Amino acid sequence: MAEFIPQESCADAHEASSLSVDDARQRIKNLIKPVTTWEKRSLRDALGFILDQSIISPINVPPHNNSAMDGYAIHGSDLNDNLVTLKQVGTAFAGQPYTGEIKPGQCIRIMTGAMMPADCDTVIMQEHVEVNNSSITLHGKHSIGQNVRSAGEDLQQGEEVLTSGHKIMPADLGLIASLGIGEITVKRKLRVAFFSTGDELRSIGESLEEGQIYDSNRYTLYGMLKRHDVDILDMGVIADNKDALRQALQYAAQQADVVLTSGGVSVGDADYVKEMLIELGHVDFWKIAMKPGRPLAFGKINDTLFFGLPGNPVSVMVTFYQFVSSALQQFSGLPEQVQQHMQVNCVSNIRKRAGRFEFQRGILFQDDNGITQVKTTGEQGSGILRSMSIANCFILLDEQCEGIKPNTIVTVQPFSGLI
Repeated sequence: MAEFIPQESCADAHEASSLSVDDARQRIKNLIKPVTTWEKRSLRDALGFILDQSIISPINVPPHNNSAMDGYAIHGSDLNDNLVTLKQVGTAFAGQPYTGEIKPGQCIRIMTGAMMPADCDTVIMQEHVEVNNSSITLHGKHSIGQNVRSAGEDLQQGEEVLTSGHKIMPADLGLIASLGIGEITVKRKLRVAFFSTGDELRSIGESLEEGQIYDSNRYTLYGMLKRHDVDILDMGVIADNKDALRQALQYAAQQADVVLTSGGVSVGDADYVKEMLIELGHVDFWKIAMKPGRPLAFGKINDTLFFGLPGNPVSVMVTFYQFVSSALQQFSGLPEQVQQHMQVNCVSNIRKRAGRFEFQRGILFQDDNGITQVKTTGEQGSGILRSMSIANCFILLDEQCEGIKPNTIVTVQPFSGLI
């Protein structure tokens, strides 16, 4: 009888055919070219889109010198160390400038935002003025040019306001509107298709028979994708059947820029995703030296990016946050996502073997002295989705780590920095 030689498996501390986490990230990065298709959108409909062309200011903002206070516009040359009394000759309101001449020794009442008269360069706030019939007396110390907003103080004509690749946020809508621009050129949104695979999966509302479970992965994927402002195509659950899977992948690749699947990327008899990807496109890699999330198939079907995520619920979320999220940003044309890490004391004992990068679910908290520390959520099985629900960070343990004793400084990745 021939000698039995075990195959590599997820139980191994390290597999020679597995990529490191950093190598996998680089391979993904090398294969992505940002979307170049653009479209014109009205300003209000552009929220969340990526600018395709930089926005250049056609005007000065503000377009004229204006008052920053309710008060009195005066000649700065009238200021001196003595008590100053000036004659009021008119009033300027926002949108209704005073057009008459203002001579030295005179002033006008002026409201916040009103255009400054050409003769005046200083505003005295009303709280520092004593009014006596048609004249005012200034109190306190004042300086020439105070309480005046200069033309172009915010934006100058010809200035680059927002650069190509910038994601339009709520403040940007107002900024662009202040330029009088109502339509902008943006990159179209990515379209992402996704589905789960597995004969055991049932959708919400269906009855469970023996051996069946509800599909949770599509719901976590939907939530994570929504935060990326992409157009989403949820294709439901696809059975463990080659023909059904082939048809689903072909349709998804025709409809979307990125296809995500969960399940079917391991080496079981009914795991067909990798096989179908080889048939329809190409596989760049499919195993990463990490836990959870070792089986992750990445490649292309024609020009469509493909991520075959693991089936275990925690693995789906970990691989999405560590690989898919940054890929979607890069594909959209956004700057590379900078991962937020921090060093804190870990109060938990963590068992680990060298060989794989681990993403343990952790809870950042403040002790009685107000010092930030971290602890694990408890059992770290890749099927324990509750560990992701109660966690607020990943505890990052690299390939060389052989476990952590309590009161050891560790690197954590807060969920608040993830998209």
